[in-house]
Amino acid sequence: MNFVKLPNKFIAGVMSWVSALCLIVLCAIVLYGVIMRYVFDHGADFVEPIALLMVLVIAFFGAALRVRDGGHIGLDSLVERLPPKGKLAMEIFQQVCLIVFALAALSGCVQMAQITMGDTIPIIELSEGIRYLIPAVAFACIVLFCLEHLLDMLLHKQN
Repeated sequence: MNFVKLPNKFIAGVMSWVSALCLIVLCAIVLYGVIMRYVFDHGADFVEPIALLMVLVIAFFGAALRVRDGGHIGLDSLVERLPPKGKLAMEIFQQVCLIVFALAALSGCVQMAQITMGDTIPIIELSEGIRYLIPAVAFACIVLFCLEHLLDMLLHKQN
């Protein structure tokens, strides 16, 4: 099981650090933009597109990290009343549904990234495709994290 847990732990750690760094950059750049606009009456054009990229990283990486922690949204009032085998079946079903959703979203993100790779984000001159690659990375991680949960559930079921 360590062959899955250790790489996922490393990936989750990197995602946490990247998200934290993006939050710092977001706060700094928005503060800079506000000061430039309202104190010096000269707004910086690059603030909005960079802030949007930072928000994408924070939101999508944060969602992937919550999936790994098992903290995603769930309605468990019915599941709690099931016998242990029923609970396990529902948890497996939940992870499979998350994997299917993440794979579909990943596919859409990759297609959109390919379509928009030749276009550039005005002002900062980065490829538009980056706006779709950020969630693609998060959805790929969600698949990995769900597979980790599935393996963990199946291995503990056998013990």
